[in-house]
Amino acid sequence: MDYINAFWVGGAICALSQLLMEKTKMMPGRVMVTLVVLGAVISFFGWYEPFSEYAGAGATVPLLGFGNLLMKGVKEAVDQEGLIGLFQGGFKAGAVGSSAALIFGLLAGFVFNPKMKK
Repeated sequence: MDYINAFWVGGAICALSQLLMEKTKMMPGRVMVTLVVLGAVISFFGWYEPFSEYAGAGATVPLLGFGNLLMKGVKEAVDQEGLIGLFQGGFKAGAVGSSAALIFGLLAGFVFNPKMKK
């Protein structure tokens, strides 16, 4: 049942994102930022953990999960460092995932030899 919940929740998030792009003419970047901010807001209210337990990877893999990760990092850093943690917590929490995306993207570029479109 965990796989089914992850599949339908992740699919619903993707479908809602596609609807936002189609019906509101929002650009993909704005939709992505909206999802990250929504994940942070849901995390702030404490609703993300129960949602994540129910949906599993369907909730943690999309951009909502990145917003949750940033918010958790900020909360922990503020508890440990005080006000300066507000500025450093998100960077510390998201550094590994962002670095991995950059490195694997670079490796994929070397392996597949992409060309510019004309």
